[in-house]
Amino acid sequence: MVDLLYLEWLGKPVWMWLGFHALVFTLLAFDLGILHRDKNHEIGVRESLLLTAFYFGLGLVFGGWIWWYMGAQPAQEYVTGLVVEKSLSMDNVFVIAVILTSLGIPRAAQHRVLVWGILAAVVLRGLMIGLGAALVHQAHWVLSIFAAFLLYAGVKMLVSRDEEEGDVQDNAAVRWLRRTFRVTPGLHGQRFAVRLPHPKTGKPVLWLTPLALALVLVNGADVIFAVDSVPAIFAITTDTFVVYTSNIFAILGLRALYFALAAMVDRFAYLKTALALILIFIGTKIVVADTFELVHVPAWVSLAVTLVFLAAGISYSLWRTRGETAEEAPPVEREAHRA
Repeated sequence: MVDLLYLEWLGKPVWMWLGFHALVFTLLAFDLGILHRDKNHEIGVRESLLLTAFYFGLGLVFGGWIWWYMGAQPAQEYVTGLVVEKSLSMDNVFVIAVILTSLGIPRAAQHRVLVWGILAAVVLRGLMIGLGAALVHQAHWVLSIFAAFLLYAGVKMLVSRDEEEGDVQDNAAVRWLRRTFRVTPGLHGQRFAVRLPHPKTGKPVLWLTPLALALVLVNGADVIFAVDSVPAIFAITTDTFVVYTSNIFAILGLRALYFALAAMVDRFAYLKTALALILIFIGTKIVVADTFELVHVPAWVSLAVTLVFLAAGISYSLWRTRGETAEEAPPVEREAHRA
């Protein structure tokens, strides 16, 4: 049995994978089973910031363990990946805020959508990272494709102008769900589905609630963002363990990050510019360092550049929007304040 724990799987001993997942499940159980046993508890901004700091700090502690056990290079790559993934997840938070407010999900019920969304995200990211690792290790040139995609995504994000968000109710997935399933007009507590009488036969049948629609859209948004984030982390390192652990730690704090930032959507107007520059930098790094081998870019340089872009984007955003209040903000933000 002991020998099995030291067998390698995806480049690392089995015990490392089992230990990490045990840590993740413990954190989820602590978060869901202890911190938030009260389903009607509304998470405030202060509590959200504390939880965000806790999860990010724990991620850094794990990075310290990687430094001790695996060395400085993997640790620097892990921290860079963690920062990049956390940065991209901030953009994801703003999209989730639009989804939940557009569907009229009250703040007390939003955490349930986010809980199941995070659990689904952990599974989906694992599958996507596994696929990405298989592609990269089978054909190293796949990194060049990732680089091209990151450059395209970064430039597109940089030059695209902010437009009014479309009505979530007109989303293709929402329309399909409403055509395919019976959907209640309003919420039924915090349930995703309920049994109600059929309008014609009167027999009890299964109905979805708007909470279920929100969950589908939130998971869809995460898949879309994963298309950016997974190539980005593989551009930083091809160590599957580092890729996976940095991704999961970034996801674990997503729920707390949401409640901290949902009411401040417009305060981060220039965050997208910073994220675009980060993607462009990472894509360029692959081209010059891996594809053409023109220059070696140390992991600490990637981390430093990422932190500088992120800090500059956040700081400039907060400076430009200083003094703004919820009443001065667009409707989506005002809804987030009232939720």
